[in-house]
Amino acid sequence: MTRHGGFRLEEIVARLGGRVEGDASVAVSRVAALASAEPGQIAFLSNPKYRGQLRSTRASAVIVPPRFAGDTALPKIVHPNSYAYYARVAALLNPPPARPAGIHPSAIAHSAVPGTARIGENVVIGENATIGENVTLYPGCVIGDGVSIGDDSVLYPNVVVYRDCVIGRRAVVQAGAVIGGDGFGFAQEDGRWVKIPQIGRVVIGDDVEIGANTSIDRGALDDTVIGDGVKLDNLIQIAHNVVIGEHTAMAGCVGIAGSARIGRRCTIGGAGMIAGHLELADDVHISAGTLVSKSLRRPGQYTGIFPTEPHEEWLRHAAQFKRLAKLAERVSELEKKLELMEKTS
Repeated sequence: MTRHGGFRLEEIVARLGGRVEGDASVAVSRVAALASAEPGQIAFLSNPKYRGQLRSTRASAVIVPPRFAGDTALPKIVHPNSYAYYARVAALLNPPPARPAGIHPSAIAHSAVPGTARIGENVVIGENATIGENVTLYPGCVIGDGVSIGDDSVLYPNVVVYRDCVIGRRAVVQAGAVIGGDGFGFAQEDGRWVKIPQIGRVVIGDDVEIGANTSIDRGALDDTVIGDGVKLDNLIQIAHNVVIGEHTAMAGCVGIAGSARIGRRCTIGGAGMIAGHLELADDVHISAGTLVSKSLRRPGQYTGIFPTEPHEEWLRHAAQFKRLAKLAERVSELEKKLELMEKTS
């Protein structure tokens, strides 16, 4: 490590792989975009449309894929996935601030906490909870009775984890998330709603990240399950008994209705909506703003949105959509008549 807290390129490659071309002793302390980088910083190229910026960047070094390695004389780290490599370099140069180990005097812990854990101000830990090694609970977190949190997980301020829920190892839960609240379960009787007790749990795997103010409801009977490596953005609603496969990612404001099953390695764009009791196969990718109202059993990209247009044009097109069924019937009748005429002739 250099004296100013950065790393030489040879040190980065020793830790993260890849190869250095040029002066491997060049030190960098920050990551930056090609256009705004300054000396002492390392930039990266992943999108070919910014290729021209390699010539003008002031960065001390760059991260590039092999096909663009010859486009710059700067010292460089060459790696096939330059974007993922940049992410790892950024993490290396920007380690999260560490809170001191121990329990703050204002915290209330009704369960044993290991000495390596970091428990912040006004945290409440219920009875029979299991807190792993090196767990960090920021101020205001509430951990219910019987909750289990795996080693090296971090819960940011005001996260609430209801009773008996399970969070795996190395989880990151951003501020204000609620895990294990009641699902929206009611039965109708004589024009009124009768609450259905939600007796399942939320079970979250390893290496999961959950965004700020995201809500994951506990199961009604069986558990709501979030697989290993899942990444959830801010303001997402996961309803009761949903199952999300490993390494699936969802952008902000996505809503998943009850008992939907999402496969592995899926992506759902911002504000995508998945109706209840549906199944998405592995490797399904949903575009932003799309409503999924039926199961998708084959991998691929699915889109259900229209481009924005002037309101008057939209009204005209909407009126035409209403006539499509009648138009289809007329076309079918004409085809039958044409086929009959051809046979007669």
